[in-house]
Amino acid sequence: MYDFAPADSADKATLHADLIAAADAITAGEADAVANMANVAALIWQFLPDLNWAGFYRMVDGELVLGPFQGKAACIRIPLGRGVCGTAAATRATQLVADVHVFPGHIACDAASASEIVVPVVDGERLIGVLDLDSPVAARFDEADREGLEALVARIAGRLG
Repeated sequence: MYDFAPADSADKATLHADLIAAADAITAGEADAVANMANVAALIWQFLPDLNWAGFYRMVDGELVLGPFQGKAACIRIPLGRGVCGTAAATRATQLVADVHVFPGHIACDAASASEIVVPVVDGERLIGVLDLDSPVAARFDEADREGLEALVARIAGRLG
């Protein structure tokens, strides 16, 4: 049994560092990508405050397909280039969106979502999918989140696909 817990008074940099260490530990030696995605989604849900959705979309046959997540039921399939997730996948660039309501083509799976960050999961040249976090708080995500989540994905991408 694992017992990972964020420090109550941790700043963002410390939260992300602790999250990366926990994700690295829990995925080390495990070859099943879906199991690893499930555990990482659960850790993110536990470590990062003010989220209403945290999880993965996997690249399957040229489109994003819902993977392991925490939160309300979500859209199942997302075409490349559509919405925040599809844009992140198509461009292979993190999308940091302070107000999802002004993002062109935003896909609203949960009307409560106000901001979003999506990080492409790439191993070598292969797009595995995206890590998607939503918040009911406008402008919830910032550059510290971008850096932390990109570092997280870089550390474990090979274990996710």
